Amino acid sequence: MNKLFLAIIVLFTLNLFAQDKSAPQFLIESESKYTFAETIDSLNNLGNQNGWKLVAIHDLQKSLKKNGKDVLPINIIEFCNPEYSYAVLNDDASKQVSALMPCRISVYEKPDGRTYISRINPEFLAASFGNVKNSPMAKAIGDIENILSRLLK
Repeated sequence: MNKLFLAIIVLFTLNLFAQDKSAPQFLIESESKYTFAETIDSLNNLGNQNGWKLVAIHDLQKSLKKNGKDVLPINIIEFCNPEYSYAVLNDDASKQVSALMPCRISVYEKPDGRTYISRINPEFLAASFGNVKNSPMAKAIGDIENILSRLLK
């Protein structure tokens, strides 16, 4: 009975959170002012200029096409900043954050022909970590948002 009650409370709380539009949403989507290819190239260039290394680009359109599925262009870009990564991974208390590493950004087209960028909402992430403004994760998030701000409409 206690497990059922706890499950109901958790689901109720999650439902309230999902309906609260003033609460930060987990993911945010922004429109790029560039084409799909230009956005990918710009992210790579701006990342490199700001100490971020491109770890991987996952071309989901290409992967799905191999399995007979057609979708519009969509790439998941993984970035790493060795300084921030070291600061997080060198501290046993913060190693759990490694589940969010490297930083992932999704770039995709929609049927309207526009390019969009999706990522974890920095406000949500900061709230999840107790709003620790000087933490390596907060600094990394700030860097990524600064880079993205140059690409967004």
